[in-house]
Amino acid sequence: MLTPHASARSAPDDRGSRRCAVWGSPIGHSLSPVLHRAAYAVLGLEGWTYERREVDEQGFEAALAGLDGTWRGLSLTMPLKEVGLRRAVTVSDTARATGGANTLVRHDDGWHAHNTDVYGIRASLAEALPRGVEPWCALVVGSGATARSAVAALAESGVQKVAFMVRGAVRPETVAQAERTGLMVAVVPWGTWPPCDIVVSTVPPSAVAGLDDFPSPPQTGSGAVLDVVYGAGETALERVAQDRGWRRARGVDMLLHQATEQVRLMTGRSAPVEAMREALREALGGERGGALPEELGEASRSSASGQVPPKTPKTPKT
Repeated sequence: MLTPHASARSAPDDRGSRRCAVWGSPIGHSLSPVLHRAAYAVLGLEGWTYERREVDEQGFEAALAGLDGTWRGLSLTMPLKEVGLRRAVTVSDTARATGGANTLVRHDDGWHAHNTDVYGIRASLAEALPRGVEPWCALVVGSGATARSAVAALAESGVQKVAFMVRGAVRPETVAQAERTGLMVAVVPWGTWPPCDIVVSTVPPSAVAGLDDFPSPPQTGSGAVLDVVYGAGETALERVAQDRGWRRARGVDMLLHQATEQVRLMTGRSAPVEAMREALREALGGERGGALPEELGEASRSSASGQVPPKTPKTPKT
């Protein structure tokens, strides 16, 4: 089971009227209200509401200052993840390491910032990989904000080496973050697929290249591919990967799990994972699968239990 970060304290109480929302720009297509409202219904939080609001960077400070004492939590999408991080009085280790926060939770001393994208990525990969598989190396397509969340999730999962596939130069802050976690780092040309145990693509599906050369996993069914998209069925990467024996970690499941951790942080209650999963499935018309998830806010837009295994201690590099 994922152990919460020491700084990830739950909201103090769930009594009375409480308001939460997802903020960003654009925001009209966000599925966060579907997930959070489903959780509140199952948990019996009758006084809790969850809204969506169009807020950009210029309007963030005024919008935040205008919230009264009934407000408990905010889910942040693009372009608010960095400004939200700066506004917090307390920042979780994960949010600090990745340089972005997708969650603000109000406490007595102010807003606390978290990054639940990392949890979502790790949980979705844990669901896809068979028990007993210990991934050693991973390929991350892209090197933006979501790539940094992927790096953190991979490091927590016991991966020891990560390769970045990028069109040009890999972002130095992403390399620095990976090296701080103790990961060995490599960079491969665009459209090159080195042998690995996990593939995480953080770029638009149409940008992925070289799929004719996509490899088989080390052993059939032993590797996982996560394309951080949802809502439009399989992407070309997912289709090719499954044809060649990889397991598919769905972007929609990553979206689900990052929201379950937000619910826990905001309400102080364990999230009803399966009820949220069903609500999301219905909202997507039965699809479990492609637009980039706005809950991730990936900078590369331009470029069944809900439990996951404990963080795997990393052995020293040799």
